[in-house]
Amino acid sequence: MQMKQEVTEKKLRTGLGQFIFPFSIEPNKRESMISQLVSDGYEPFYLNKMELEKKYYGSEFNVSHQRMERYFLPFTSNVLFPHEDDPDAMQRFSKKLDLECELNTPFHAIPFRILSIDVMLCPFDLGFITIRTELAGESIVLSTALEFASRLRVLQDVTDQDCQTSIQHDGVDYEEVEKFIFQKLASGILPFLDKSGMEGAYFETLPYFMDERMYCIFFYGLEEGEQYIQNDLYRVARLDGYDMDGKPFISSSNPDYIQRYCEIHSYNRWAPDTNYIVNEHTFACITNQTEGRMRHLANQMFGEYYYGLLLNMFHKIVLLKLSNCYSHVRMARDNDAIEDLIRNITKFSSKYFFLELVSQSQGREIFIMMRRIFNNNELYQDVKQTLMDLFKYQERFASRNQNYLLMILTLYTVVGGIYGMNQVIEDLKGDIDWGKMGGYSVFEYIALFITFSGLLVGFLLGAHVIRRYVKEQIKKNKQ
Repeated sequence: MQMKQEVTEKKLRTGLGQFIFPFSIEPNKRESMISQLVSDGYEPFYLNKMELEKKYYGSEFNVSHQRMERYFLPFTSNVLFPHEDDPDAMQRFSKKLDLECELNTPFHAIPFRILSIDVMLCPFDLGFITIRTELAGESIVLSTALEFASRLRVLQDVTDQDCQTSIQHDGVDYEEVEKFIFQKLASGILPFLDKSGMEGAYFETLPYFMDERMYCIFFYGLEEGEQYIQNDLYRVARLDGYDMDGKPFISSSNPDYIQRYCEIHSYNRWAPDTNYIVNEHTFACITNQTEGRMRHLANQMFGEYYYGLLLNMFHKIVLLKLSNCYSHVRMARDNDAIEDLIRNITKFSSKYFFLELVSQSQGREIFIMMRRIFNNNELYQDVKQTLMDLFKYQERFASRNQNYLLMILTLYTVVGGIYGMNQVIEDLKGDIDWGKMGGYSVFEYIALFITFSGLLVGFLLGAHVIRRYVKEQIKKNKQ
């Protein structure tokens, strides 16, 4: 419930937003998607391309590739910053846009600029679209920035406020953010989205992992010396912009609740000048520092903290995806699916989920806070327990199959080798006189059946082994 109370406005010098949309890629479509991205003007992002440091972040900001590499530990850098296209790494493709747009709400018209767009292709058929924006115009206040972030992250209209919001660019009005993204910004990506598992959805038209909203990374650069209070920090976390009457609001009237919330979700090492806050739908920095220091903090939000947030989102979504796969495995039938799930959980644990990922102390503390807010450690423990359960089931399943196979082979070995061989083996030597079999007794027919069925079983077992070997080789080549 939105509580109306007095809110003191704060003036901003800078408002920078990055909006992240996670999506699932159709299996085996990675190479085709890369070709489409390149043809659409996206450029592969590599740290050794130093000219890219200032290309995608506006005229005043840049990202140091050397600092980003040093920020993360070596095994993390290999995943985030591959030297060439690698399906086991997170490959980024970026495109500079510089589009002048306007977000229209019932009470405000908010001008903004779309600086660039990223498409990040990740392992486990996962991807991220990142849209970088900058608030334009003069006399920007905190409530306007919060309203902009709150409205732009909504892909599909749900509330009355969403339905009354539109984006205008080049004389065209887009009623939904989803339409703006997939008609104007990234139209070539839509054919590669994996919509499987959405057959039961009534309203959703895109394969969301989180919810119907994008994750928001925002930098609020206040005027130098402009003081913010705890209520402002809470508004930043909850994206409390304007209410239905077009007035600034805060979504809580309880000071104790606001204090507890901020203590749990904020990182206040540099308070009261700079504060970071993170929750399930936003990661933000609010600061009133000098121009030079503010630019440095904004660069970090575009660089090290952006990748740290992406890595935590990647961990959470993959863990949810693995848990979802486990819930759909049919134990009695999907032995191949069980083996794939065991392989994927083991691969994720060994290559991607490390407790130590960041080399610097402040970065490590923020990263740990993100991991705690996203509940990744608990999700990981659940997946590890899933792995143990799968191993136990597979061990019981394999033991039972081996017992059945041993029983069948023993039966054919004993009965066929002793009884069958002695009964009909002489008639099966050389040129077989099939007419002679017409005078067989019942026991000789049984022996003949055991002999030929034993040969058939042997051929079928051999074909099964070859088939399994070929399937395993194909899976290895695809990985």
